[in-house]
Amino acid sequence: MNLHRILKIVAALLGLAGIIFLVMVISKGDTAIQSAAADGDSAILDPMLYVTYVIFALTIVLVLIFVLQNLFTNTSSLKSTLIGVGAFAGVLIISYILSSGSDAGNYLYNGAPATEGEAHMVGAGLVAFYILIIGAAAAMLLSGIKKISK
Repeated sequence: MNLHRILKIVAALLGLAGIIFLVMVISKGDTAIQSAAADGDSAILDPMLYVTYVIFALTIVLVLIFVLQNLFTNTSSLKSTLIGVGAFAGVLIISYILSSGSDAGNYLYNGAPATEGEAHMVGAGLVAFYILIIGAAAAMLLSGIKKISK
């Protein structure tokens, strides 16, 4: 039995389980689910959530397997991927260096004033976002100019 056939069977079984649990949830009704949730009972929704967790985990594992397999079988894509990861890491490092965290006490985080480290990380994330947005806009602009000039 090949991998494709096994994956089709697993997908069919998970889809069938999802449909069965969906019918069970719908048959219970909104009021029963809300009153059970108010009492802290989530037994009605738990089976559906477990199917979701399994599907999500399988998706992540399969994506990682196939991406890594492709990267190591195609060395030219490995080089370009490593360049992209390095550039992204460089943007994150530059963003961290440029942010200060000086506005630490001005914001609340979970009801408590943000620490300097939290403010520093938020600032770094914002700076990284700005750098990446500017880079994306520049890439689109240059691509448009190249298409026009042809």
